[in-house]
Amino acid sequence: MMRTGELAPGQQVRQESLAARLGVSRIPVREALKVLQTEGVLHHEPNVGYSVTRLSVDELRQTYLMRRALETEVLLALPRLNQAALRELAALNARVGEEVDGGDVARIAAANHDFHFTMFRHSGLGLVVGEIERIWRMTDAYRTVHLYDSAARRRLVREHKAMITALRRGDNAAVVDLMNAHRDLTVADLGATLASRGR
Repeated sequence: MMRTGELAPGQQVRQESLAARLGVSRIPVREALKVLQTEGVLHHEPNVGYSVTRLSVDELRQTYLMRRALETEVLLALPRLNQAALRELAALNARVGEEVDGGDVARIAAANHDFHFTMFRHSGLGLVVGEIERIWRMTDAYRTVHLYDSAARRRLVREHKAMITALRRGDNAAVVDLMNAHRDLTVADLGATLASRGR
């Protein structure tokens, strides 16, 4: 719901209506909300309830700073990928391209996530990759806003292809540079969007 924009930053999350919509009791919903609060995705205020975490421009930049540090370590730790791994990444990027053509932002975001985390997991640094994923979840709603920009969507596929080419050469430093540029464009777009909203 956050990826599709149905739940926007700052919006209240009502346990009762969420449980009814999902067809489950309030107990698993309450537990899930607590986990999301622990991960920084939701904010809880006593006697008010849960809401989707709203990030300031500064907080957004800090999450991307953490991603930059952790993702750099993961990318530098990647072994030389074999042909099967490279084909898998190419197939995942082709799926990103198909979703971009289809225009469903939630599906684009999911395919993009799968591409990145399949690549990251080849590093063998499972704990670090898990922390990167936690930080990604904190900014899901913001990245979704970025993906409504058609130029940003088309750029994804091109930039992923360049990363695969660098991985094929075994040039992890080039992958880091490409990822930094990939991420920096996103944060610049999102920072401008948040600043225009006075956050």
